[in-house]
Amino acid sequence: MKNKIIDQFIRSMAIVKKDVRIYYSRPPVVLMGVLWPAIMFGSFAFGRGMAIEALIPGLIGVSVFFTCSAITPVAFPWETAQRTLERLISSPISTWTILFGDMLSSAIVGVAISIIPILIAVGFGVTITNPFVLGFAIIAGSICFSTMALLLSIAPVSGPHSTQMLSTVIKVPLLFLSGVFIPLGDLPTAARTISYISPLTYFTDIARYTTGHGSYLSMYIDFTAIIIFIFIFWIVAVKLHNRTLPMRV
Repeated sequence: MKNKIIDQFIRSMAIVKKDVRIYYSRPPVVLMGVLWPAIMFGSFAFGRGMAIEALIPGLIGVSVFFTCSAITPVAFPWETAQRTLERLISSPISTWTILFGDMLSSAIVGVAISIIPILIAVGFGVTITNPFVLGFAIIAGSICFSTMALLLSIAPVSGPHSTQMLSTVIKVPLLFLSGVFIPLGDLPTAARTISYISPLTYFTDIARYTTGHGSYLSMYIDFTAIIIFIFIFWIVAVKLHNRTLPMRV
C-alpha cells in the first residue's frame, strides 16, 4: 500500500512538470496573477486616496488567489478538448493523482508569484514583521486556493470558456467580500459575517498581521480555517471528479 502511494506521488510530480511547462508559462498567468491585481489596486488606491502601504496585504492576497486559480479550472477542459486526457487516464494513474499534480503545480506557481508583491511592499518601505508566518501562510494559502480551483473544473465540458465564466462569477465577488480592500474590522456586521465563508478572508487577515497592520482574528483561527478549507475542498473535489471524469472521454 505504501509503495503504491509513493508510486502515485511520483506520477503526480510528472503532472506538475507537465503543467508548469505547458500552462504556467502562458500570458494568462502573468495577466491574472500580476497585472490585473496591480491595476485593480492602483485604481482603488488612487480612487480613495489610500496609501499604497495600506493596500499591500490585499495585493499579496489577490496575487496569490488569482494566480492559483488562473489555470487549474481550465486544465481539465483543455485536456479534454485536445484529447490528451484520454491518454492520461488510460495509464495506471488515479484521479486523485491527477488532481494532486494539478493542485501542486498551481500552488508552486502561486508561491513564486507572491514574491512580486512582497518585493513591491519592501520597495515602498513596508516592513515584514513576521516573515516566517507570512511564508507559511503563502504556502498554505496557495494550496487552499489551488484546491478550491479544482472545484471550478468539475463540469465535464470540452472547452475552457464555461469554466472561465464560472471562475470569474465566483472569484470576483469573493474579492470584495474578503476584507481585501476594507479591513474586516471596518466592514458592516452582515458583510463581515458573509466574509467568513471565503478562504481569502483568512489569508488577507494574516497578511495584514505580518505587515504590521494588525489582524482582526487570531492567527490560530486564520490558519485553522485555511487548513479546514483545504480538507473540505480536497475531499469534495476528489469525489466529484471521480463522478465526472468518465463523462469527459
